[in-house]
Amino acid sequence: MIKTVSIQLPPSDAFDERAVKSAIAKECGISTKNITGYTVQKRSLDARGKLVKYVLQLQVFIDETEPVTPAFDPELRNVTDAPHVLIIGAGPAGLFAAMRLISMGIKPIIIERGKDVRSRRRDLADINKQGIVNPESNYCFGEGGAGTYSDGKLYTRSTKRGNVLRILQLFHHFGAEANILYDAHPHIGTNKLPQIITAMREQIIACGGEVRFNTRLTDLLLNGDSIAGIKTSTGETIPCRSVILATGHSARDVFELLHHKGILIESKPFALGVRIEHPQALIDSTQYHCSVRDPYLPPASYSLVSQENGRGVFSFCMCPGGIIAPAATAPGEIVVNGWSPSKRNNPYANSGTVVAVDERDFAAYNFSGTLAAMHYQRMVEQNCFKAGGGLLVAPAQRMTDFAEGRVSATLPVCSYLPGLNSTGLSDILPKEVSAALKKAVVTFGKKMKGYYTNEAVLVATESRTSSPVRIPRDKETLQHVQIKGLYPCAEGAGYAGGIVSAAIDGERCAEMCVTNE
Repeated sequence: MIKTVSIQLPPSDAFDERAVKSAIAKECGISTKNITGYTVQKRSLDARGKLVKYVLQLQVFIDETEPVTPAFDPELRNVTDAPHVLIIGAGPAGLFAAMRLISMGIKPIIIERGKDVRSRRRDLADINKQGIVNPESNYCFGEGGAGTYSDGKLYTRSTKRGNVLRILQLFHHFGAEANILYDAHPHIGTNKLPQIITAMREQIIACGGEVRFNTRLTDLLLNGDSIAGIKTSTGETIPCRSVILATGHSARDVFELLHHKGILIESKPFALGVRIEHPQALIDSTQYHCSVRDPYLPPASYSLVSQENGRGVFSFCMCPGGIIAPAATAPGEIVVNGWSPSKRNNPYANSGTVVAVDERDFAAYNFSGTLAAMHYQRMVEQNCFKAGGGLLVAPAQRMTDFAEGRVSATLPVCSYLPGLNSTGLSDILPKEVSAALKKAVVTFGKKMKGYYTNEAVLVATESRTSSPVRIPRDKETLQHVQIKGLYPCAEGAGYAGGIVSAAIDGERCAEMCVTNE
């Protein structure tokens, strides 16, 4: 007999096969001898009560031989001589679009402005140690996209948009650990993602696809209302009938190119704020109701949301055991993001905490038109750079000092390597953002004991939460509403947020390229 069973176990037992079998036997009213095997279908953590428990959903085999699960088949083909589709950007959307095209017998040609995933490391070192930003190779641009060196969280709510399991299976196929297939909040880690991305690229090339690094899109060539090809920074003209535009949320030059050519784009509301860092031990004690975290428990996380002054304020991209990173894509701006290694074993916990902003805010600073949100975003980032004092030093303030209007006399030790400058953030952030954040941190402190503390530091600015534009596309064909053969894709086009949802959108656009031909 095969039975689906849900059990709850203390952390120390959840990874012990004998304890799991004992709990299964008790739940099913059988002897452990009758359990011939089990597989974990889902694993999640329930920290709502004083006693934290793991919840396991299992497929249990009772007096029956456990079948051998067939290996996942990515259905890859040789596409060396097949018709091609151009993909602009080698982030998750671009890479998964390429894999899907190969499975359908189409040759992908990926155009990536940045460097390969390993070569990016030198540029990231320059950002962190010297404050030097390479506009083509940084935390946002380069093979793997923004997600590669900013965490690798795979949790998504986009289950209606596509096959989430297939995305996770592909990651596992190329080297991710099996637990991403069943953990409720799967996470790979910045230290492990580069090897996985490299394996994916090598497979694309082995199948006959192409990946061209250090090659930036400079123009879209049109034949009437249809795509005819592209021009690149290398001086090459590449003819094509289909282009998947998967450039990410920070490719401002692409937004400007579309606007200049009269290709319809729309200004889009987004969210902007700060990244807040606490000691991880404080978050652990608060969330797990303990003085010292159980070694069988992962570093604790949190998710917070409130309405302040009629605006949504929420935590975003929470990184337990993480690091705050400089994510600027051009000189003269401060952008911060967060990431965690696979073990999440750093002594700090950080999370973006952001406020929804929209057209009324852009207009207040005299920004209008389709690029209004982008100009507003850039303005705040440049103001933060000036307040930091140069070399990517970021303006920062202790939490209760910020809420109560005091410039911090000192700042705590922080994971942000370029350094911090004590500054009154209310003088830098837009007043609508600052006012909502002040109320939100107090509200969050009431929801989560220990959160509101001067041990926490606010680092500005977290501004790349999503794209500041939307590139409108037809709901059925996914093509641009004006230009046939142009497929605006994933985060940069305003249709996804995060690695998995971007990958799903990449696959969908690839499928539509073939269907619409």
